[in-house]
Amino acid sequence: MGNKVLLVDDNPIVRLGTRRILEDHPAVTKFYEAVDGLDALEKAEALNPNLVILDLSMPRMNGLAAAAKLKAMKPGIKIILFTMYPEIVPPDVAKAAGISAVVSKTDFAALKRHAAGLLEGYKSATA
Repeated sequence: MGNKVLLVDDNPIVRLGTRRILEDHPAVTKFYEAVDGLDALEKAEALNPNLVILDLSMPRMNGLAAAAKLKAMKPGIKIILFTMYPEIVPPDVAKAAGISAVVSKTDFAALKRHAAGLLEGYKSATA
């Protein structure tokens, strides 16, 4: 059984780039996209993704708020916060929001590593 990944970013170029980084992972069967936190909640409810990759700074609902709501809604979901500003998210805040890893948008290798670990059923440490 394959995994479904929901990419959440208000920038369509970032969503496309993130997809390209992860599309060769053999465990991923489907990618979905959302434009902000509220859209992510609606799509997660309807599509039941295994992994959500969230931007921190988005209109209508930011990534931290969306992560907490996603975890409450679907406790088994895995979440990566993919942001230009990973240093402003303390590890305890990320953990409290249900985020498995905080990854810089400049560190594509870390994104692939954390996504692969989460998709293969291993808990990834907050980076």
